Amino acid sequence: MQFWKMHGLGNDYIVIDNRDENIFDKTISALAKQLCTRRFSVGADGLLLVCNSNVADVKMRIFNSDGSEAEMCGNGIRCFSKYCYEMGIIKKSEFKVETLSGIKNIVLTLHGDQVLTVRVDMGAPNWDRKSLPMTGEGVCINCNLIVDKVIYNVTCLSMGNPHCVMFVENVDKTPVEYIGSLVEINEVFPKRTNVGFVQVIGKDELKVRVWERGCGETLACGTGTCAAVAVANKLGKVGDKVTVHVLGGNLQVEVGEHNLFLSGAAEKIYKGTLIGENYNEL
Repeated sequence: MQFWKMHGLGNDYIVIDNRDENIFDKTISALAKQLCTRRFSVGADGLLLVCNSNVADVKMRIFNSDGSEAEMCGNGIRCFSKYCYEMGIIKKSEFKVETLSGIKNIVLTLHGDQVLTVRVDMGAPNWDRKSLPMTGEGVCINCNLIVDKVIYNVTCLSMGNPHCVMFVENVDKTPVEYIGSLVEINEVFPKRTNVGFVQVIGKDELKVRVWERGCGETLACGTGTCAAVAVANKLGKVGDKVTVHVLGGNLQVEVGEHNLFLSGAAEKIYKGTLIGENYNEL
């Protein structure tokens, strides 16, 4: 079984072409957990599968390192798009990818046969609590969330997957693992949530760390980056074009009339072959 190991600003993935459906649905979760285990296997934040689509050029399925399936991933889809183009699965610079959170429009910046950057139409943020899902009615903007007897001011939204965003004075000194792990499983989020910690640097600049549902803090989170910009823009803290500093580097987010657009690089680390296992018997 051939694979590529890739990353988007340090958010790393194993990418496998499963258009022939050699990996059965019943074994994907176990396979993701096994392959993503660091030090004992390939190691990654998640597994991306290339699948056939009836409604787009190709379909992406995303599995976190704990085996759970995610609706969408901004860094993952950039890696996925580069893989599809450079492997010859898709040979055009603009195409559509089906995800669990809908169809995403992709635009590639090319140099010869190489993909330099990927621009993703991430869609519109959904502020309705039910879209996350989150208990209660209406929206959660600047609401109090009690976690371990401490009150946090949060804004929640869906970018195709759930996000809980809070602003902090100094993101580097914030106990992301402690707070994030508790917020992720808070009872108000029936399907858990991603947790974003945001520091405003200026009107066009943010610094963000994200505790990702199913895999912990990562070096970059595309949907988390977009969620942070969406909230900061809605609250008047930033404008329409924002540079976001994450642990793995920088991402660019543009706030359109309705949708958000995420731009950044994706890199192939290496390619390899998985041998010695019957992955459909895990």
